[in-house]
Amino acid sequence: MMELKTDTSIDAMHAAGRVVGRALTAVREAAHVGVSLLELDEVAREVLREAGASSPFLGYRPSFAPTPFPAVICASVNDAIVHGIPTRYRLRDGDLLSVDCGAQLDGWAGDSAISFTVGRPRPADLRLIETAERALAAGIDAAVAGNRIGDIAHAVGRVCRAAGYGIPDGFGGHGVGRRMHEDPEVPNEGRPGRGLPLRPGMVLAIEPMVIASGEDAYYAAADGWTLRTSDGSRAAHVEHTVAITENGPRVLTAREVP
Repeated sequence: MMELKTDTSIDAMHAAGRVVGRALTAVREAAHVGVSLLELDEVAREVLREAGASSPFLGYRPSFAPTPFPAVICASVNDAIVHGIPTRYRLRDGDLLSVDCGAQLDGWAGDSAISFTVGRPRPADLRLIETAERALAAGIDAAVAGNRIGDIAHAVGRVCRAAGYGIPDGFGGHGVGRRMHEDPEVPNEGRPGRGLPLRPGMVLAIEPMVIASGEDAYYAAADGWTLRTSDGSRAAHVEHTVAITENGPRVLTAREVP
């Protein structure tokens, strides 16, 4: 069941979202060539500890997962789309890294993701990331009372498809609240004017995922968590937690500019 949040609850979710933003900023600043994904996970853990927050990722086990998730961030490199488990892998020059992070603070959750390059960037990767960010901005702009879930999905999908990129089917955004994953689902492609009406008090994670080759196919890696592009092409993933309010969309996971 979907819970409409009060202004006070949304303020509390903003506090959780700020912790997520700080964690992602810290991870990005630490992500240099030679740094391991496990070291980046520890950077995020320290931010959560300092804030008195817990991780909704750590120990999370949805129905598809063979084991509980062992980290506080998802770290997805190059052809990994989402759900990458941090390992001893050390970042290399030119890697494309997507980092997803959540925080649970005072009973409320925040969820956000960023994609960026490490070392010398490939122009194609920068275009991929920029498109994902434009799709996220379009989805947020559509997150207004009176619209429908399909309007968000259409806004996201239109940007991604116009750029010639693929969209992994079956994965997208979701409601956020007392738990990281709540109703409703927020697809990354859809028809405008369809789906659940958007009402003040709804809080949604909007999270475009794009595949560089234009193909939509993916597979689950041997760890049972990481989703990888079927053709080995690169992928990007970005996300914000957004509240629907009487005054328009309110981004609860905005990151401070360093």
